[in-house]
Amino acid sequence: MKKLLQEFKEFAVKGNVVDLAVAVIIGGAFGKIVSSFVSDIVMPLVGVVLGGVDFTTYKWVLVKASLDETGAVAKAEVAVNVGIFLQNIVDFIIIAFAIFMMIKIISKSKEKMGKKKIEENEESVVEPSKEEVLLTEIRDILKNNK
Repeated sequence: MKKLLQEFKEFAVKGNVVDLAVAVIIGGAFGKIVSSFVSDIVMPLVGVVLGGVDFTTYKWVLVKASLDETGAVAKAEVAVNVGIFLQNIVDFIIIAFAIFMMIKIISKSKEKMGKKKIEENEESVVEPSKEEVLLTEIRDILKNNK
């Protein structure tokens, strides 16, 4: 049991796990922002363009609600909430596109950083001075004469 806890501790403090936890938290917050954007901005505009349809209330009623003698709901309605489903699809598409763009930007920046490091390494190679070249030639001549 102690070994298992030790292995879990080593796993939990690895950089990848911490990075993943941060990504999940930021992703959750980002998801809420996109959901609000879709439900509060995009879908009302789409509804107006399509003739005033409110997608959040758009549904197919399979069984209507039944009321008792007092007017209270005795049996709830059974419906397929198509509008909410469509809104969730739009949420997903926007989130997936935003993540795709972020990954593309990160990949491009990593690629540029890699090229920049290679160029810096190539620039850091200094050509030998004339004296160094001459001394190297003298050394090689002396080695060959022995």
